[in-house]
Amino acid sequence: MKIVVLAGGLSAERDVSFVTGKTVSEALRSKGHQVLLVDVYMGYGKTGDCLEGIFGQGGADCLQSARIAELAPDIETVKNMREDTADGFFGPNVIALCRMADIVFIALHGENGEDGRVQATFDLLGIRYTGSDYISSAIAMNKKISKQFFAAHAIPTPRGIAMHKSERGKDAAQWGIGFPCVVKPCCGGSSIGVSIIHTRAEYEKALDEAFRWEDEVVLEEYIKGREFSVGVVDYQALPVIEMAPLKGFYDYKNKYQAGSTIETCPAQIPPETARQMQEYAVAVAKAIGLDTYSRMDFILDSENRIYCLEANTLPGMTPTSLLPQEAQAAGMGFADLCEKLVTISMKRRRNPLERV
Repeated sequence: MKIVVLAGGLSAERDVSFVTGKTVSEALRSKGHQVLLVDVYMGYGKTGDCLEGIFGQGGADCLQSARIAELAPDIETVKNMREDTADGFFGPNVIALCRMADIVFIALHGENGEDGRVQATFDLLGIRYTGSDYISSAIAMNKKISKQFFAAHAIPTPRGIAMHKSERGKDAAQWGIGFPCVVKPCCGGSSIGVSIIHTRAEYEKALDEAFRWEDEVVLEEYIKGREFSVGVVDYQALPVIEMAPLKGFYDYKNKYQAGSTIETCPAQIPPETARQMQEYAVAVAKAIGLDTYSRMDFILDSENRIYCLEANTLPGMTPTSLLPQEAQAAGMGFADLCEKLVTISMKRRRNPLERV
């Protein structure tokens, strides 16, 4: 098949997306597919370039190196790197290339990629793509809304509220949230802007950091415990994986810097606890409509109570990512996993403009 792997973008997870895109591209090429790896924001070439035969030329590579630094990229610097003068999200020739492909593998993370806007655009243009549809993506991306879905479907989650930037002056206690607590951007990913706080001074600093990324944040009760994740592919749960950071919590650095976290899959927990966590993961996927693949994050406290933290609609596919490790534990290699996601998506994401 002709496949465009779409990476990059303008979210804080831009670097993570590049590594996902590069790894997925190599895997799909090993399966014999004609793959183009394209930076959705920078685009490919110049508007009006002849694209005939491009899928037979070995593919286009992102201009930046696929490497994840300890800190998230500066987006304004990225914007200034684009050569064309257009101010849209899609760079030169991106839409044209996507329409030429049999399917687009969305390797984007964070804003635009995971919030449903790219998916909605592709639906309108009749472009097939991997992953969840635009409605499910938007629900999962918004932690305030997804927590409401968890509650409605009896999926345990830490108690929390959403705060808009205009409400910044209110004390955490006025929201019924005491210390310690967690402050996080409402729609962010990769734990960017997330803080665990214990004092008023830390609270103010955490709000500064979270509001740096967006205008709405979530205040959540802090649950001390072990951190786990469960991938779901085609509504089937993968083995549970445990993430044990050597220092601090499972933040941006500990997620992507090799050697920062000990990851164990299958997780060393009682079988009944693993089964319950997997059942919750599938329940989240069904409640929100994450029908292709997703990954749910959990906390297990000292009394073996399980809390679902969030749902990820486009889990990372980097060398240190969790979903591929879980698939491997289930006997599925990385290339096979990538091809399976394409196969499922081809069936589920029928071109809405085709005549039946």
